[in-house]
Amino acid sequence: MDLLIKNGRILDPANQIDRTADLLVHNGKIAEIGSVRSNSARVIDAQNGLVTPGLIDMHVHLREPGEEEEETIASGSAAAVAGGFTALACMPNTNPPIDNEATVDFVYQQAAAAGQAHVYVTGAITKGRQGRELAEMGQMVRGGAVAFTDDGNGVQNPSVMLRAMQYVSMFDKVIMEHCQDDSLADAGCMNAGYEATVLGLPGIPHLAEELMLYRDVQLARQTAARLHAQHLSTAGSVDIVRQAKRHGLNVTAEVTPHHLLLTETACRDYDTNYKMNPPLRTEKDIQALRDAVADGTIDCLAGDHAPHLRSEKELEFLQAPFGIISLECALGLYAKALIDTQTIDWPRLIEMMTVNPARILGIPRGTLSIGADADITIIDPKNPWTVNLDKFRSKSRNCPYHGWQLNARAVYTIIAGEIRFQLNG
Repeated sequence: MDLLIKNGRILDPANQIDRTADLLVHNGKIAEIGSVRSNSARVIDAQNGLVTPGLIDMHVHLREPGEEEEETIASGSAAAVAGGFTALACMPNTNPPIDNEATVDFVYQQAAAAGQAHVYVTGAITKGRQGRELAEMGQMVRGGAVAFTDDGNGVQNPSVMLRAMQYVSMFDKVIMEHCQDDSLADAGCMNAGYEATVLGLPGIPHLAEELMLYRDVQLARQTAARLHAQHLSTAGSVDIVRQAKRHGLNVTAEVTPHHLLLTETACRDYDTNYKMNPPLRTEKDIQALRDAVADGTIDCLAGDHAPHLRSEKELEFLQAPFGIISLECALGLYAKALIDTQTIDWPRLIEMMTVNPARILGIPRGTLSIGADADITIIDPKNPWTVNLDKFRSKSRNCPYHGWQLNARAVYTIIAGEIRFQLNG
């Protein structure tokens, strides 16, 4: 059935559209934007809502294959549509890692069977994500890999990273780097500094992130490769990316909800739901990250959804795994961090969640252009709600936001003209 979305504020940064209008979906495609009449379409009244391209999260952990007890491609993509996301890029740190064409193909088959969000696959930079020998990137590109990362690990050897950038440039794909020098991070489990000292926990210094980021920027300068810095967390990292862009390098960056909202002080009760990598930093870092969002230094908002078993997160702080989940509340968290603080406006936020990640990944999403696939998110920007983990579609519950009051959320998630999620529907 055709869909007619009426009276919404159409926000399509890819086409610089920001106006109240109707939107018609015909045969799963965007057919018309304007003052539209249709006697055959199902009508959705989007008055006071935002009608945007389907949201994209370019940094998600789906855990399949190998750790299906934490998350599956089906449960993770169901969580995505409940959060307003129509597309996501899954990371390769599965067990076994996604470091060959067969595993890339497996993920795509599972995603198709799930029939929820579009799932795009990122392949490992190195075999087994061990940082020693390059994975078969060309074969993974043939299988549909859209980008390459050893996420969870930074590539420690600069010679290996140099070769990776040279190789991936042959396919015009992007290297997405988890910037962390392990010799500096060592066994750290939170931000290095006063708080870690008081808590008696080993710290991860700012320099662990900044040193590798600086190195990779120089390698990108040498190779003209496309470099994307994942989950920035420090003011120093912001400065490095800002300078790289000023010099015309093809460097992009992302930031997560937790690095925009939470500081290292959240770790004072040894609650492992606040243990993440890179770690929560300081108020100064949060402000620098928000400023970088505002001035365009940071290109994308990415959740780093990282499911874990309850039994794993109940270990002592030093032993528990890094990571939290956020797909189902990320939109509201971004609005709290950036809209409520007047850091940016809605058009800029939607740009960072649609056309920008689509451009970096090289995927045909993130637009409401006539003839494009009708992947649409309808957002109520003033819909107060309480985060309730018991209602999450994700299989895991390692989330620090239970009970938080948020204002914005997705009320419809539409993929190829089909309603995949309807709030209270």
